[in-house]
Amino acid sequence: MVAATWPGVDPAWSREIDVPATSGAGTAPGPDKHGTRRRWHILDNAAQLAERGLTPAGTLLCVHGNPTWSYLWRTLLAAGTDPAHPWRVVAVDQLDMGFSERTGTFRRLQDRIDDLGNLTDELGLTGPVVTVGHDWGGVISLGWALAHQDRLAGVVLTNTAVHQPAGVPIPAALRLALHPAVHRWGTTTSDAFLRVTHALAHPALDPAVRAAFMAPYRNARRRAGVGNFVADIPADASHPSYPALTAVAEGVRGLTVPALMLWGPRDPIFSDRYLKDLVGRLPHAQVHRFEGAGHLMAEDRNIADPIFTWLTEHVSDAPTAEAAAPAAAETAGTGPLWAPLTVLASGPDADQTAVAEMAPHGGVSRSLSWRELDRRVTDLARGLSGAGVAAGTRVSLMVPPGVDLTVVLYACLRVGAVVVVADAGLGLRGLSRAVRGATPDVLIGIDKALAAAAALGWEARRFSVRDLPAARRRILGVETSLERLGDTGAAADAGLPPVPAADAPAAVLFTSGSTGPAKGVQYTHRQLAAMRDTLAATLDLRPGTRLVAGFAPFALLGPALGAVSVTPDMDVTRPRTLTARALADAAAAIGATVVFASPAALRNVLATRDTLTPEGRQALAAVDLLLSAGAPVPRSLLEDLQDLVPAAGLHTPYGMTEALPVTDINLVQIREAAADAAAGTVPGAGNGICVGRAVHGAELAVAPLAADGTAPGNRPVTDAGVTGEILVRAAHVKDSYDRLWLTQRESARTAGWHRTGDVGHLDAAGRLWVEGRLAHVVTAPGGVVTPVGAEQAIEALSGVGLAAVVGVGPAGTQAVAAVVETVPAVRKAGPAEPGLAGRVRAAARRAGVEVSAVLTVPAQPTDIRHNAKIDRTRLARWAGSVLAGGRPGTP
Repeated sequence: MVAATWPGVDPAWSREIDVPATSGAGTAPGPDKHGTRRRWHILDNAAQLAERGLTPAGTLLCVHGNPTWSYLWRTLLAAGTDPAHPWRVVAVDQLDMGFSERTGTFRRLQDRIDDLGNLTDELGLTGPVVTVGHDWGGVISLGWALAHQDRLAGVVLTNTAVHQPAGVPIPAALRLALHPAVHRWGTTTSDAFLRVTHALAHPALDPAVRAAFMAPYRNARRRAGVGNFVADIPADASHPSYPALTAVAEGVRGLTVPALMLWGPRDPIFSDRYLKDLVGRLPHAQVHRFEGAGHLMAEDRNIADPIFTWLTEHVSDAPTAEAAAPAAAETAGTGPLWAPLTVLASGPDADQTAVAEMAPHGGVSRSLSWRELDRRVTDLARGLSGAGVAAGTRVSLMVPPGVDLTVVLYACLRVGAVVVVADAGLGLRGLSRAVRGATPDVLIGIDKALAAAAALGWEARRFSVRDLPAARRRILGVETSLERLGDTGAAADAGLPPVPAADAPAAVLFTSGSTGPAKGVQYTHRQLAAMRDTLAATLDLRPGTRLVAGFAPFALLGPALGAVSVTPDMDVTRPRTLTARALADAAAAIGATVVFASPAALRNVLATRDTLTPEGRQALAAVDLLLSAGAPVPRSLLEDLQDLVPAAGLHTPYGMTEALPVTDINLVQIREAAADAAAGTVPGAGNGICVGRAVHGAELAVAPLAADGTAPGNRPVTDAGVTGEILVRAAHVKDSYDRLWLTQRESARTAGWHRTGDVGHLDAAGRLWVEGRLAHVVTAPGGVVTPVGAEQAIEALSGVGLAAVVGVGPAGTQAVAAVVETVPAVRKAGPAEPGLAGRVRAAARRAGVEVSAVLTVPAQPTDIRHNAKIDRTRLARWAGSVLAGGRPGTP
């Protein structure tokens, strides 16, 4: 044992201790048959804290799993000696593991829990103690916690499990390791089990770190505990350790101490199924899923910072019951999201169309009146309730916009279920990641979605939209259908469940994933209703409005606004598939007064306007409001659209999944803002896209940018011309991010405000100018550069479509590169021809930005949902490679 050779470990931490053995391991109960004391190896920073004169706030008791050892927790030991947050960290090597004694006995789960108790008694740990566990060390640490609640201050878990559902096989990797033909060779005779486990790290372990993890397990004799640990996995109720595991699993439900779960979803052993189970047992826990991280969470990500942040906020300074903040006061509202639907269903317009679907080549294929819609929602709500869908049940909806999606959405909300909306616009990989992360209880989908669920192993009860043949139901694992549930509900005598509380969870809506993995955004019923009311007040949307929704969320909000809604014939996951003909057909079908579509969709509408018939042009001429959002909308695009909808006010609300909408502006106001910027008469006007003033009930501010391109402060600033991260507060801002505690903490660190991640400034007239994303700010030698102002200037050039300004090189000394999509498109990506490069540089210079390099691409990499948000992070990597002499390829 040579502690000096273990990277990241201070040799002073390593020590051995003799501990009385009282577990029942061996052939009979009572003292351990090999003696009354066992030698343990631990890593302990207590002496180091004492040398530095630091008094620890408590002790972290860290328990590894199989086949790791105390080395797994080295970053916590180092962080615990920081004077800013001193904690004693005791990381144990369990008996027969790491550098602790090889006892020669088979130790079961209860033995290991007892062993750990013996060790902490010998160490004299009196509390406060926070347990930290990984893998099967998580179960053992929780077993200790339950037995020592008088000392317990909190629990931290990383990728572990306390319960194996009946009828569900244990993970495939563990089944293989347990197989009689593999077990001894795979876990003990050879080091295969260790190597496979180490290969689960993302990124791969440094060779020196891998060597340290292998160090205690050099031969078969020293690996006996690895094999015994695997053999002690309770695969079913007949296993000797099953009662102990069950006792821990059920006992955890009674723990009320603070809890933190840090999870790597890329784990073939402990999947999100086990996280979902733990959240159900510890519903008050803070949870953060690190996308891309896997089984070895402590190696894949920095866990020390979040753990010590959590300790400071939730354990060391945890508020007492007397100091807790008072509950938020009830606020008046206009009822739950579906309230207008119910009112219209019993009013004079009850038999008028409420929601319609377009046929592929024009004309309405299906529709429901307000009365029919209300009845269908009520019947399905009863059917869902009878099928066990209740308050808090997570239901993933994978149904295209239209009649079916409208009915099932409002039925789910009515019974208190939490709807999970992750659309195919995320792409298959993004959609699968979102569904797995949200861990729905029920998945309702069309055949294509159900087939994906079956193929990709999405775990949930499955309901189809239509009745399926028996063989198809079996193949897809479908339990029932919306048709059957609706019929069952119509025949039922039972009433509906109570209306959900206003602050009960209602929905998890996923972001577009244009700036990283899509995030689940949680809304309560109150917040959804506030979103509806804000839209209604801001845009004067009232019952009787007739809405063509080329953007799925607005199709779903239609009934909540009392608006007649239709989705045009298009693939809503590919906005560019909306044609002028399809838009006009939908408008004519309902006598549309309002149209909502993304900028990418509207570009294609303009590109295909020659296909419009006189009747189609007449239908569009009757529209009095056109809305476009989801990405910046160029003024030139709006001006071209005005010819198609001459009577319409053209509005471009600004918002995000977390707060929709935030501001609003129309074409007339855009022109006014441009004139103010050109004249220089309004301080702060210019440099970005003007998105208007705050919507009804919302407030705006910024957190100023620092020289390094971050926005570290928490003081909201409303001074004109100050660039910073945009902050918003309003009744319709999201409740939280789903299982993303760190992300939520960062977004809410300015008390009372949501930090949007966007960058911009206010002008003296109270208008907001968006300058880009915080993550895309360029830190050039002369100061920070926000991209949007220069991009707009470049996009105004002839022969240029979309433009992106990115930073290349180390932070603080970045060169500014402009990447442009040309019209017509270039055949290959690479450096721009000199004439275009000169024009681009000149345009950017007029916007106050010096561009060092200009590159061209056939098409910008954009998000799937909107086809408009450019992936600037990806472009920056590509540009850096090209400018360093790499082959251009495709960005």
